[in-house]
Amino acid sequence: MEFSAQQIASILNGTIEGSPDVKVNHFSKIEEGRPGSLTFLANPKYESYIYHTQASIVLVNNDFTPSAAVAATLVKVPSAYAALAMLMSMVEQARPKKTGIGSTACIAATATVGEDCYVGEMAYIGEQSVIGKGCLIYPHAFVGDRVTVGDNTVIYPHVTVGDDCIIGRNCILQAGAVIGSDGFGFAPEGDTYRKIPQTGNVILEDEVEIGANTAIDRAVMGSTLIRSGVKLDNLIQIAHNVEIGKNTVIAAQTGIAGSTKIGEHCMFGGQVGLVGHIQIADRVQIAAQSGVVRSITGAGSMMGSPAMPARGFFRSNVLFGRLPELYSTLNRLEKEVEELKKNNHKQNY
Repeated sequence: MEFSAQQIASILNGTIEGSPDVKVNHFSKIEEGRPGSLTFLANPKYESYIYHTQASIVLVNNDFTPSAAVAATLVKVPSAYAALAMLMSMVEQARPKKTGIGSTACIAATATVGEDCYVGEMAYIGEQSVIGKGCLIYPHAFVGDRVTVGDNTVIYPHVTVGDDCIIGRNCILQAGAVIGSDGFGFAPEGDTYRKIPQTGNVILEDEVEIGANTAIDRAVMGSTLIRSGVKLDNLIQIAHNVEIGKNTVIAAQTGIAGSTKIGEHCMFGGQVGLVGHIQIADRVQIAAQSGVVRSITGAGSMMGSPAMPARGFFRSNVLFGRLPELYSTLNRLEKEVEELKKNNHKQNY
């Protein structure tokens, strides 16, 4: 597909600086731009590349003012990153969509598959499951019994959706994701552990994306609940009976223990760990590799392990770097105090 700068500006309600007639037919990174490509500048760290890129069109934020000449045509928009996402989505949606049922797909007689669906080779859909309209179920995906999948949801290869789980509309389950595995529930019994049956399910509401090889455990009773708009990265563990609020985003290798409740519009960095049975308020940001051991009751940024407010963490980190020096000073002062005590004792006698 080919678009002119004028067409792109019209789609995005942007303004043009440069030639409105220049055309592009593919995307590129700003540092690797080539003629005929469209790129973007959102992070100021990459500004130097805009003065040398060979890309034909660059999306920039409205407040961007170049400090030198720029050969490319600029399209100014409120958010260059969001505008790029919108254009890439348009291109993706324009591509031909897979349809039809593979000859080796296995669909139970009691299952229902909606119109305009694709079910790939060796995919499995279990008894009494209901697949909505326009879904894409790629080869080797497994959808268990009594599962509901909403319209236009995409389930990539080797995804497993366990029995009784509910997947909303317009969801994306990346390759290898497991929805509805047993929660980690075992009751001590002498020197061994007895498995506690995990009788609940997992509910993903609409517009949820689950990254590759992420696992979401079914509830012991009730539901593990992922609210609408949540985006989970790859290699995340969500334990049984966890609830994640609307439009929260969580980066890779995060682990959330059982029955923890997370608010709306939160942002977690990679490798964050949360203990079980705590609550996280709305609009909390937790930095990468933080460990959360107690509830967080108000919005704000948290860092460290155990996690603390970011300002306190930075102050503590400065002191941590000086610990060897402070330790030496403390030892010297202790010796001086002991010497003063001895001298004072001698003078008293």
